[in-house]
Amino acid sequence: MSRYLLLVALLPLVVSCTLTPDYERPELDVPDEYLEPAPGGETVANLGWWELFQDEQLQLLIRTALDENKDLGIALSRIQEARLTVTAVRANQFPFLDLGGFFGREKQSREIFPGADSNDRFRVTGDLTYQVDLWGQYSRATEAARADLLATESAYRTVTISLVSEVANTYLLLRDLDKRLEVSERTLKTRLDSLKIIQARFDKGTVPELDVYQAQIEVAVAETAIASFQRQIVQAQNALRIPLGRNPGPVTRGDELTAQLFPPAVPTGLPSELLQRRPDVVQAEANLISATATVGVAEALRYPSISLTGTFGAESTDLSDLNSGDAETWGIGANLFAPIFNSGQLKAQAEAARERAEQAMLIYESTLQQSFREVEDALVAVRTYNVENKSQARRAAAARNAARLSRARYDGGVVDYLEVLDTERTLFDAELAQSETLQLYYNAIVRLYGALGGGWSVE
Repeated sequence: MSRYLLLVALLPLVVSCTLTPDYERPELDVPDEYLEPAPGGETVANLGWWELFQDEQLQLLIRTALDENKDLGIALSRIQEARLTVTAVRANQFPFLDLGGFFGREKQSREIFPGADSNDRFRVTGDLTYQVDLWGQYSRATEAARADLLATESAYRTVTISLVSEVANTYLLLRDLDKRLEVSERTLKTRLDSLKIIQARFDKGTVPELDVYQAQIEVAVAETAIASFQRQIVQAQNALRIPLGRNPGPVTRGDELTAQLFPPAVPTGLPSELLQRRPDVVQAEANLISATATVGVAEALRYPSISLTGTFGAESTDLSDLNSGDAETWGIGANLFAPIFNSGQLKAQAEAARERAEQAMLIYESTLQQSFREVEDALVAVRTYNVENKSQARRAAAARNAARLSRARYDGGVVDYLEVLDTERTLFDAELAQSETLQLYYNAIVRLYGALGGGWSVE
């Protein structure tokens, strides 16, 4: 057996080289800081989504989506596929050993071999094959497969971020619509009461008929708003249940929109941290690494390849004689393959691989630039919507006071009904806008959190 192990012992002595340099991260124009003033504090990577959303029902919806969402399940399956691919590709760097056996009976022609008779034949062989990685073809292929695995894992994180963001934003929109429906229903009740009073005053001849028509118009406006928000609520519920892997239907509510608790500020860290933290950036770089390594694979195909083979075993006409020394068979050899003429096919394939690597580089740069833009947009949205939300709260409070005073002045005969209509319309619009602006502020926080790529752990 020692003879046969000689080939195995020589295999590590074969040294391979690569035709392309190792990957190095390209130098990119990364800003030192964000243009929009960012809150200080710890990096957002230390903040989990369960810390961002305090509503227990929202947390339950997110967990359900993470367990049941079909897109997330597909992404998880792709990770497992990529892991198995790494194992399969890496195996090409090592020897292959195949075991074979044969049993048969044969008879030669007596016309050619007088006296020939049938006889049995037994054979057991082991075949050892090793593809020498002279030009780094298999090592680069393994490098590419590992980069593809990283890209797939990052894609899974990207899907997770998108899923959690979608669930959170849709839920916040639903609570906003609930609030606006509540405002509309309360407004309708108030306007119906006003219509009854004005109708009674008109019947007594104390107010003109115009006041009745104007009151009827405002009742219709409130009824229209109610119908619109009821429709939007059903649509929002249906949209929310799809990411959960559920059929359309109602959604259990948690805290009201005004009771939602968010961190006072989402810490951002440094722009350069997006290179390691944002999964789409990591995925783009992993694709670049894979494409770069694939260039090496394509280049290696243009050069000669060597495979070493070894065969050992035993062959006999009698099964009991397979262990005898005379039954022993073995052989070693080397195969050389060198592409000579292929009409430029291999060269074209290598050039195509270089073009794909260039495309991956541009996508990487574009993804990074887009990430900076999304963070900047989210930062300014959080700041300005916060200002708007506070202003809308003051507007709504002032509108309530104005509506109360104008009603009192109308009841006292000081002003006509047009002033009451104007102040009540302003109040209605202000209360609706206050709810919507608060929802947009929360939405901006979610977008900032997603843009920073941090904290979306599902562990």
